[in-house]
Amino acid sequence: MQNAVDLLVIGAGMAGLTAAARATERGARVAVVEKGGEIGGSARFAGYAWTAPTRQVMAEINPHGDEDLRNAVVDDFAAGLDWIRGRGVECADGVPVLRYGIGHAFDTNQYLDACAREIKAAGNSIHTGAQVLELLTEDGAVVGATVRFDDGEIREIRARRVLLATGGFQANAELVERHLHPLASRFPLRSNPNSDGGGLTLAESVDAAVGFDDAGFYGHLIPSGMPFRDSGDYVGISLYYSEHALLFNLDGKRFVDETQGDHLTAMALMEQPEARGLLVADERVYRDWICGSYVEGAVAIDKYTEASKRGGRCGLAETLEEFEYLPEEWGYDGATIADEIRRVNASGQKVVPPREYDFAPLDRGPYYIIETTPAVTFPFVGIRIGADTSVLRADGTAIPGLLAAGSDTGGVYRRAYAGGLATALVFGLRAGDAATGA
Repeated sequence: MQNAVDLLVIGAGMAGLTAAARATERGARVAVVEKGGEIGGSARFAGYAWTAPTRQVMAEINPHGDEDLRNAVVDDFAAGLDWIRGRGVECADGVPVLRYGIGHAFDTNQYLDACAREIKAAGNSIHTGAQVLELLTEDGAVVGATVRFDDGEIREIRARRVLLATGGFQANAELVERHLHPLASRFPLRSNPNSDGGGLTLAESVDAAVGFDDAGFYGHLIPSGMPFRDSGDYVGISLYYSEHALLFNLDGKRFVDETQGDHLTAMALMEQPEARGLLVADERVYRDWICGSYVEGAVAIDKYTEASKRGGRCGLAETLEEFEYLPEEWGYDGATIADEIRRVNASGQKVVPPREYDFAPLDRGPYYIIETTPAVTFPFVGIRIGADTSVLRADGTAIPGLLAAGSDTGGVYRRAYAGGLATALVFGLRAGDAATGA
């Protein structure tokens, strides 16, 4: 392990390995330290890089995100795809994601492993099972870190630049309760378990700014009481079709425009009583959306049948009148919910809350009922950065020597979302450039 490097990368996920490979390509001396037993982080579970196609679209769906950061994602995305292809990894043609994005399927595992090979082939190092204990500072600048390696040895690594890329704090109960919601730690983690806020803690130790506290998180609705069995469940039991269904809280009321997107509905449900609700689909939604592919080319999974088989709170009502037979222990008034569905059907485009992108009535039995809760993938709250990935203080000045990228950062999205791998890719590349003076 080199004791003096140009770039020390803390975290070996999408952002960290991208930055390390970019800096390596440009001749830098690089060291990567990863606390987990293997590289890759949550990117191992993903399959699409996607974002908004233009600055205008990004501004429309993410109006409160930092303008420079959100523009960077759009501006650099195509070059990021070219970078992936340059590692010998095929990126498929673009397909629609949600109603506003364009996504490209690629083998994330192949990409991560290709980056690791390039880093090592150049004589640079990647260490797993390595815990960063503290950042080293001199005269207000970050100049390296103290690291405990998997053999127990503790060493200082000096570096011209240190990159925080540890993947967020979604696995830290105290941090998600503080920054997201008091109930946020109660639900299954839709992510790897090593993203526990290490980067955020290190950044705060040198007076980095953190925000925005109202930014929310990226996640999805899942059937209540159903833990993830493995990473395949992150997609397998996520209820993406909620965009075309109706969601009711414990008072039997709708509280959000479900058609804006399942990821936004998950945030909204977190703020409802007990953070649980009843998701209702009719025969049309079951046929066209529950049994269909969420993204073109993806494997279709009947989420209702899967939840029912695994003991989720599921019900099937042939008519609205049968809602009164909902199990009492669930805590919902079925007759009230049935009346609300009738009101929605009668209101059409005038319904409140609105159903902007799918206002077709739910009037064809049978009705497919699942109780649902949110699951957090990663927070939008994080370390504030400039467009060059420099970490900022509260007054907007940069902390010399310190960079951040990926899910450790905040500011790109604020109660909105247009791709996680895209931000990790774009700012990973920018961090690699910053570390080499490009």
